[in-house]
Amino acid sequence: MINLGLRLAIAGGREAIARLAVLAAAVAVGVGMLLATVAGINAVHAQNMRYPWLNSAVTSAATGPEARDPALWIVREDYFHGHPLARVDVAVSGPDGPVPPGMTALPGPGEYYVSPALDRLLRDYPADQLRDRFPGRQTAILGRDALPSPQSLIAVIGGTREEVGRIADITEITRLVTISPDKCRGCIIGIGANGIVLTLSVVAAALLFPLLIFIGTATRLSAARREQRFAAMRLVGATPRQITQIATVESMLAAVAGTLAGFGVFFAIRAGLAQIPFTGEPFFADDLSLSAADWLLVAAGVPLAAAVAARIALRRVRISPLGVTRRVTPEPPRAWRLIPLLLALAELTSMVGNRPPTRDGQTIGYLSGIFGVMIGLMLAGPWLTMTGSRLLARQAQHPATLIAGRRLADDPRAGFRAVSGLMLALFVTSTATGVITTIVAERGGGTAGVASHDFVSVATLKDDHGGGVPASTLRLPADLNAHLIHVNPDERPDNERLPGLITCAELATIRGAGTCPPGAEVAEVFPDLTGPKSIASTATGPLWPAAGQSAAQLAGLNVLDVVVPTDGTPPAIERARTKLNQAFPYGRLAATEADYAGDFTRQLSQFQRLADVAIISSLVIAGCSLAVSVTGGLTDRQRPFAMLRLTGVRLAELRRVVALETAVPLLAVAVVAVGAGFLTAHLFLRSQMQYDLHAPGAEYYLIVIAGLLASIAMIMSTMPMLSRMTGPAAARSD
Repeated sequence: MINLGLRLAIAGGREAIARLAVLAAAVAVGVGMLLATVAGINAVHAQNMRYPWLNSAVTSAATGPEARDPALWIVREDYFHGHPLARVDVAVSGPDGPVPPGMTALPGPGEYYVSPALDRLLRDYPADQLRDRFPGRQTAILGRDALPSPQSLIAVIGGTREEVGRIADITEITRLVTISPDKCRGCIIGIGANGIVLTLSVVAAALLFPLLIFIGTATRLSAARREQRFAAMRLVGATPRQITQIATVESMLAAVAGTLAGFGVFFAIRAGLAQIPFTGEPFFADDLSLSAADWLLVAAGVPLAAAVAARIALRRVRISPLGVTRRVTPEPPRAWRLIPLLLALAELTSMVGNRPPTRDGQTIGYLSGIFGVMIGLMLAGPWLTMTGSRLLARQAQHPATLIAGRRLADDPRAGFRAVSGLMLALFVTSTATGVITTIVAERGGGTAGVASHDFVSVATLKDDHGGGVPASTLRLPADLNAHLIHVNPDERPDNERLPGLITCAELATIRGAGTCPPGAEVAEVFPDLTGPKSIASTATGPLWPAAGQSAAQLAGLNVLDVVVPTDGTPPAIERARTKLNQAFPYGRLAATEADYAGDFTRQLSQFQRLADVAIISSLVIAGCSLAVSVTGGLTDRQRPFAMLRLTGVRLAELRRVVALETAVPLLAVAVVAVGAGFLTAHLFLRSQMQYDLHAPGAEYYLIVIAGLLASIAMIMSTMPMLSRMTGPAAARSD
């Protein structure tokens, strides 16, 4: 039977070869995407395991070997061109101190090590923009084991114990942290691996559902013709087991070929995937690796799944050899198919205001709810298709409309199967877009006035507790256009006053810094002159509240913060940052509001990229599934359509029938999928972040409209086949 199955699969004419090629291509695409997702999850873990040494100030989590000579240690966040730069200040007490990965020893006083990416920047940019921030001389480049990413910017700077000991929050260490940041209590440097892996897992599932539909659709290509062939073999004596073996061999042959091709797809795209900063930083290429278990699971699981699909697809032939020819109208779908969808939505609704307290509980709750909605949509789809087809038949004004409505009502499952992949793609698109759009609206762009992003500011005290220092003690460069923010001595509660003060006359000279109320002499401000959404704004920036002090009184108040306005160009911002870091080397390093906002923007962009991958991939897969399904449907209905043409039905009417049979379920499920996607996004946002769903922008609607138009165009592209396939010769009985 195995040899016969191979012969039928390979030597069965152009139709058999075409079906084999389509199925192999479907499996190759699916395997390539699946391997890429699994490798992405592995890459997140690999990248995260190169962050631990940067968290060594968390001495309670230090598990590395203990050194005899302790070292002073502090990691602070600097920036260059909006990119985070980790500055590690150390002071060794002897030659036998702790040694981080990628180094042979910690740098001594007057020495510093840098990452390869930072080394390139130091050579490419003027010293007053970057190199002058680091005292001493560069003596080494960090090895790869110290680098989470090829683009990581890290500087390890050695100093004396007296110098480094003056930095705020300094820690003395004898051990290094060696455990992953997501397993380290108190560690703040690294990837929130659970969140990103959860997101990658959701993307994998979001891709897996359409892929399974695509593979299943391809498996059913020319199913009616194959069923008739197998039924004929049953009539001449073949047993159900033999038929199953032949079908299994046929499907497994395509699955094995597709799996091997899928491995090639993965290796072809791996280098490109490594350059996409899904976690905010690109991966090393070999981070995207697969374990032996991953390879074996995919290599054995995909062909096995194809064999199972083949057995299910031919269940009617196994029951009876006449089961194919003695066709009857299947029982119509019942309304109970809506129940799983409603239950999944009810589960998500129950989490609003009552979400599980643990991370694992939330993960299980959201995943089960979202996947439950996807499964519910698949179960409800045939019932929705049947409802739409009956409405179409009742409202029919033309023969084509009536024929299409009756055919859909007779077998709504087959009609829905063609558009099921697109329905899931629209659900994924709507859910991802709704969540991302709302988070951006609620948390993005939190400052009033764009010009405020060009201000570089630094706190005057190393502990940043708000006490400030006398203005007379400041030593600022003469060429630095610095503005002093004084401490607000008002004793009102913090929520009723702002911490800084500046004269209105000085405020008026700073473009984009805002204005004072009419008649005010001094304004209450935030130390960096950045106004949040709660502060009213004008065309010139935030409208700051008036203070009770006079301009003369400010001269006797301590200075809380130093702000340097720039023209917004990167060189100007970096020169100001470098000078401020030199003037105030022992506390929080100088930064702009755009730098702080960029931390959130980078995190958001991680999820946006993953959402884009899910949206684009699911739409592409759904389109391929639709094309295969429509083509297969025409092949299976070749003889009935040929008979209709012999009875006088015009070719134009048949084309209208084919278009309506696909367009009606397409539009019916599109509306439900979009609504379910937005509702799922709203329930997730309400339970997890207490946000209400915001309407998506025009880009979302363009994607949906383009997807629907592309689907309709794909349907129309099959129409030329109809003329060739429904000629008089096709009406004969095989």
